[in-house]
Order: sequence, then structure tokens, then C-alpha cells
Amino acid sequence: MLDLQSNPTLHVLFRIARRRVVTGFIVAAAAFAFARPTWQSILMGVPIAVLGESVRVWAAGHLIKGQEVTTSGPYALVRHPLYVGSALLGLGFVVAAASLFVAVAVMGYLTVMITVAVRLEEATLSADFGETHAQYVAGTSPVVARRFSVRRVRENREHQSLLGLFVSVAVLCLLAA
Repeated sequence: MLDLQSNPTLHVLFRIARRRVVTGFIVAAAAFAFARPTWQSILMGVPIAVLGESVRVWAAGHLIKGQEVTTSGPYALVRHPLYVGSALLGLGFVVAAASLFVAVAVMGYLTVMITVAVRLEEATLSADFGETHAQYVAGTSPVVARRFSVRRVRENREHQSLLGLFVSVAVLCLLAA
């Protein structure tokens, strides 16, 4: 278990991470307010966002949080596929929104929050799974042959991200009309 009290840096990162949802809603509200989408920007950005959500769904269908170091599916290729998917989602939104302000706000938010999340996740996995996590980081852990599971997608609440994508696209379409 991660001991935040003994590591002041991780303690600060944890405090930042606890504010990610509220901060995300604030950034999203500002992004929608300053978005200047066109049908062309939407047609360019939405496929990038859909690719990002697809990566997230694929990862969520393999992830068993807190019980193991997942090595199946996209985790055999990338250590943090959920964050890769989030970055692609954000990039797609930025392209669709067609606004420099939105680009700076969204990419700044994602850069900070994904960096914080990765640092905390790496520290937690290292504390909880020790050598198993070290082998995964080194690329020497065995890949588990696990099938994608829609049940795991639901358990990991990825439907919330999917809903967010649909709502975001709908709002951008209304703004472009």
C-alpha cells in the first residue's frame, strides 16, 4: 500500500489528483464556451476522439484494478493505455473545437493530470506488486492471454467516458449549426 505521508511529493500529487474531476468540469465548461467548431473541424476531430475512446474501451476490457499488474490486451503494448486513449480523446476534442484557447486549456489540463496520474499509479503498483510491477516496467513480465470482457468495461465504468464523448460531440455539433 502506498504511504503518502512518507513521500511529500506523492502527497502533493495525490492532492492534485483528488481535484481532477472538478477541474475537468471547469476546463470542459470553458472549452465549450470558447469552442468555435465547424463541420470540417468536427469531421476531422471526431474520428481521433473515437479512436481514443476505442483504446480506452479496449484497455478497460482487460483491466482488473487493484488486483494485479494487467499485461493483456493493450497493456502488452503500452503501460498506460487508458491515458493514451484519454490523450487521443482530448486531441480529437481540440481539433473538433477549432480554438487555440481550447487547445491550450485542454492539452494543459491533460498534460498535468495524466502526468500526476501516471506517477501515482506507478508508485501504487510498485508498492502493491513489487517485483511483478518491476518486471512489467522492464518488459520482462509474461503476457497473460485474457479475452476482452464487456463486463470489465462496465466494472471499470468506461460507459461514463463513452457518454462524455457522445455528449461532447452533440454539443460541438449544436455549436457548429
